[in-house]
Amino acid sequence: MFLRNTITTSTGSYSNNIKRLNEEIKTADAVLIGAGAGMSTSAGFAYDGERFKRYFADFEAKYGFHDMYSGGFYPYETFEEYWAWWSRCILVNRYDVTAGKPYTDLLELVKDKDYFVLTTNVDHQFQLAGFDKKRLFYTQGDYGLWQCSKPCHDKTYDNESAVRKMVAEQKDMKIPTQLIPKCPVCGAPMAMNLRCDDTFVQDSGWYAAQSRYEDFIRRHQNMHVLFLELGVGGNTPVIIKYPFWQMTAKNKKAVYACVNFGESMCPNEIADRSICINDDIGEVLRHIKN
Repeated sequence: MFLRNTITTSTGSYSNNIKRLNEEIKTADAVLIGAGAGMSTSAGFAYDGERFKRYFADFEAKYGFHDMYSGGFYPYETFEEYWAWWSRCILVNRYDVTAGKPYTDLLELVKDKDYFVLTTNVDHQFQLAGFDKKRLFYTQGDYGLWQCSKPCHDKTYDNESAVRKMVAEQKDMKIPTQLIPKCPVCGAPMAMNLRCDDTFVQDSGWYAAQSRYEDFIRRHQNMHVLFLELGVGGNTPVIIKYPFWQMTAKNKKAVYACVNFGESMCPNEIADRSICINDDIGEVLRHIKN
């Protein structure tokens, strides 16, 4: 089914939409959560502004970029610089953080439901908040994993101890040469396990999570499912947003909800079974929880 038109504003008042969403969470047979970067932004983990300057003022002064996203794509001249950047970025976004309140509030709302989480986020927040690991599918990778840059084989590697050592020993935005990670199989440089080109490694854990996600969809395809989309922007709509629209359109018992500050929308074809809330995710979840 092809959905063409979209509406960009909610069809009801904020208070009514909060009540509707709360009721759907309570009564749905299952809740499929689709979470994007806006979820972590709402939790306070912004990639720019004061938080960026707090951790990366030296990189900003030297290289001229102003956010962590840009820093990840900067063409550093050496691996010593590349891993100085990435080790610090991984540490502050993956290891030296606690679970954000929107994540813990969301878990409180769905912990007794039959739920599953599909996310493009790579910061491990869902697991930090206590979500069941077997109900999570991180489609785009994980800050906590490395892979061969070629890649010569389909395996990923935990990086916490190496990352902490890199951060502790870096000077002048460079790590010691001996800390540059190499593939244990072919000796090529290691790389982040993040989907940014066709070298992204989908390891056995990735495929197992994909299988559980597909099984969840199969088991609930004709049931009252709440497709709850949180903070998904326009960068990768084919992963969460468009499939959620399509599955809602095909299942007449399903309801689609979109909570996204400035980007809340749905197709006209499913508007009568949609809840669009144009507000901060954390505030919305707080109001529902309370």
